[in-house]
Amino acid sequence: MPKFEVTYFEKAGPENTDTALQIAESYAKSNAIKDIICASTTGSTGVKLIEVFDPAQYNLIIVTHADGFMKIGYQEFLPENRDKIQGKAKILTGIHAFAGISRSFRKELKVHTPTEIIARMLRSIFGDGLKVCVEITLMAADSGLISCGKDSKVLAIAGTGRGADTVALIRPAYTANFLDLRVKQILCKPNSW
Repeated sequence: MPKFEVTYFEKAGPENTDTALQIAESYAKSNAIKDIICASTTGSTGVKLIEVFDPAQYNLIIVTHADGFMKIGYQEFLPENRDKIQGKAKILTGIHAFAGISRSFRKELKVHTPTEIIARMLRSIFGDGLKVCVEITLMAADSGLISCGKDSKVLAIAGTGRGADTVALIRPAYTANFLDLRVKQILCKPNSW
């Protein structure tokens, strides 16, 4: 039975970003993982991703918040970060797999739909970062930016609020086949959140 090392950060947050990215890069290199998916709200973590991972060697996908996530007509991903990233990584902006129409019912009617209950459960049990790792993997699959199948593997990188503090090895699936997704290994995450 192979042994794996898991890093538990004392606190959640962006101060773990550099270490999380180094852990991900080392694992990807050692295990021939080519698809790397990273959440990035403003693009700062995305810029760090392309500095750590050689864009010529990896399929780098940076997932932003959806337009209007914070407020109508506003996109948090900064244009200067988009300029640095374009041509080196794919930038995915789309509907959040665990939100979408469901979020409008929660906001307007104060009712949680099953999709948001799944998100809440993942967040409560495993932390914000792992919930986002699962969500961005679904989004990348639905967008056709990664392959799905029994032998497919991706590294997903996300965080708690800002930055990166969670890295997971995931067998991806499409949102329509959510129950086929598997979190194969957690490489790092906060010990408390």
